Amino acid sequence: MAAKKKILLVSATIGKNYELAQELKEIIDNTTAVDTAVINLVSYDLPLYKPGIETKNETASELSAEFKNADGFVFCAPEYNGGLPPILTNAFTWISVTTANWRDGFKNKYAVIATSSAGSGQRFLVAFRSQLEYMGTLVMPKTITVTNGQSLNRKSAERTLHNLTHLLSK
Repeated sequence: MAAKKKILLVSATIGKNYELAQELKEIIDNTTAVDTAVINLVSYDLPLYKPGIETKNETASELSAEFKNADGFVFCAPEYNGGLPPILTNAFTWISVTTANWRDGFKNKYAVIATSSAGSGQRFLVAFRSQLEYMGTLVMPKTITVTNGQSLNRKSAERTLHNLTHLLSK
């Protein structure tokens, strides 16, 4: 019997995007047979990566292992200044320098991008898709977006997450 696939839900905040990650985890858990885990990048408290510094960081290595052991991802992050939140960029940099190949945590894995932002989050969604694809991740075409004052469209989220889990089962 094949091992269960694992989806890692990654939140870049301790607020709305963490709540979104928890809600999406609940949907996956109630509708599929994959394993899920939610991590919050804030809790890793990674130092700011600077070129030339020592890359042997136990916390970064633990985070890298989480990414390497996942079969797929759901990323939940807000738009910051028209782009990616710094904590996400910093985490990706640490993952890339603590693996044998800088793409090891990302390549040939599927991902859904989600955002809970004050605005539309579109600049984040576009920029992050580009980065994930460059890292070797296969990004689902449909995103999950919650804008200020709105609640999650559960039916739409269920369809998007179903498509992700369907691809993982192949």
